[in-house]
This record gives sequence, C-alpha cells and structure tokens, in this order.
Amino acid sequence: MDPEVVRYSEKPMEPSTASTLARLEEAERLKIAGQHSEALAILEELLVEDPTNIAALEEVADNELSLGRYDRSERAATQAIDLDKNSYTGLYILGFLHSQQEEWAKAIGLLRKANALKANNPEILRCLGWALFNAGERAQGIVTLERSLNLESDNPLTLCDLGVTHLQVRNFTKAKALFARALELDPSNQRARECVEAVKRLEHVVRGK
Repeated sequence: MDPEVVRYSEKPMEPSTASTLARLEEAERLKIAGQHSEALAILEELLVEDPTNIAALEEVADNELSLGRYDRSERAATQAIDLDKNSYTGLYILGFLHSQQEEWAKAIGLLRKANALKANNPEILRCLGWALFNAGERAQGIVTLERSLNLESDNPLTLCDLGVTHLQVRNFTKAKALFARALELDPSNQRARECVEAVKRLEHVVRGK
C-alpha cells in the first residue's frame, strides 16, 4: 500500500507539525525498506504524543500486517476508522484480514468501501478481486484482478492471484502465461512454482478424460 498519509499545507508549518511529518516520512521509508520494527518505534512515539494521529495509526496497522501480527494490525486499523470513517487504509486492512479468514462477505464490504474512497489503487483492487472470486462472483473477481494488473503489471502477487483464478476456471493457457511472468519477475516465487506444477497436473487429468 501507498497510503496518502501526508498532506502538505501551503502555509509555513509549525515546528511540531514539521517534526511529525518528517517522522512519518522516515517511518514510511523504513517500511518500504522492510524495516518494520524500526518504523513502528517511530510511529509509537508519535502516538504517545498524540493518540489521535490517524496517519500514524494507519501506518502502525500496515507495518503490523507486514509482520503477520494480525491482532495488532486490526486494533490499529479499527482505531483509525473510529477516528475517521473515511480511512481507506484502515478499511483496506480490515478487509484484507477478513479475507485471510475467508470471511468473504465482510471482506468485500470493507474493500468496496476502501475502493470507493481510493479508486484505482492496485492493492485494494487485488484484494477485492480475490475476495469476489472466492465468494462465487467469479467473472467480477477476474475482471477486478485484471484491473489491478493493468495498473501494476509487474506485481507477482497479482499475477499469481489472477493465475489461480484462471487455473480454477481451467483457462490453462492464460494461467501458465501469468505464472511464467511472475517467475520471470521473481524466480524464487514458490507459490508461482507450485502453481505451474498444478497446471501440469490438471492438464494431464483433462487430457486423460
């Protein structure tokens, strides 16, 4: 995710505001570099100073999500939404978490709200498309995943998700092409490798009928 957590003012910033923005930017840099614990240390300091700092709460939720600490991520995202019902980052994260639990209806509701607030975000669309497909809305799910891929064509996660959907509807040619592209971008992608083998097995089964 690339949440728009920093909104600059045309007026000169107060020193405290400038310091907050600088620390948010540093936390974002650390997150992108995969240094989630270091980012969280900065964000938690900001929240001690101001527990209503929505941007910091959103970033805490995102970092905790990356660390796989889902309970902590959910708490931070929920707090952000309680403070701002239009927190698309908070809505996205809660939607993702419900998707992880295969609670598809809840995931779709939250992800649709996030998408309405932040249209054309490839990560929101990826998660929404996956949830729709698994909820039985297969055509809409594939279309949504295609939209995500059009916006971010080099994302191995989206390539694999879309490949799995085509595999399940037995469009083997499309699935193989998507998995091959994922492996081209990330040769160590274990999921893509396993999916390539799954395509081969299914093709063998279909040919044997």
